[in-house]
Amino acid sequence: MARLFIAVELPGDIKAALSSFRDEIPGLRWVPPDQIHLTLRFLGDVLPQTCAMLKKNLAAVSFTPFPLTLRGVGHFPPHGHPRVLWVGLEESRALLSLQQQVEAAVVGAGIVPEERGFSPHITLARIKENASSAVARFESVHRALSFPPFNVEEFILFSSVLTPKGAMHRIEETYRCG
Repeated sequence: MARLFIAVELPGDIKAALSSFRDEIPGLRWVPPDQIHLTLRFLGDVLPQTCAMLKKNLAAVSFTPFPLTLRGVGHFPPHGHPRVLWVGLEESRALLSLQQQVEAAVVGAGIVPEERGFSPHITLARIKENASSAVARFESVHRALSFPPFNVEEFILFSSVLTPKGAMHRIEETYRCG
């Protein structure tokens, strides 16, 4: 079985800029720069035969290139102790359409539908202990964070292997617009 997820990669300059925040709140588990991405759908463990059907279904997803803009910061859950620190995105109908097509491809391959609604965000860090005041300061300082838009021209099926040093991601398949 493979542990899979589907995501949009970010441009290298945006990944580098987001990684520069690492020193602002020590003690968090920051996402490594090369693994910063926009998850369209996390799948978990998938059987080989289901993976083959999934790849076929994802190849049928059709979209045209569209701009995406990262803007603002926040955390999950929205109330109580923060567990995930994230960067948000400007609303994008094209992104929602792509995600809905990806979800249909996933369900068409026999994978259980996602119960939660799609909440587009870029995970920056995971928070193990109570860092509410540090997160609040970070959000206050970076509330107006914004990057120039970049074009989404592909999405990627990744596999992920959990190791003692963290997850290792590998590209399984890339799906280009068109």
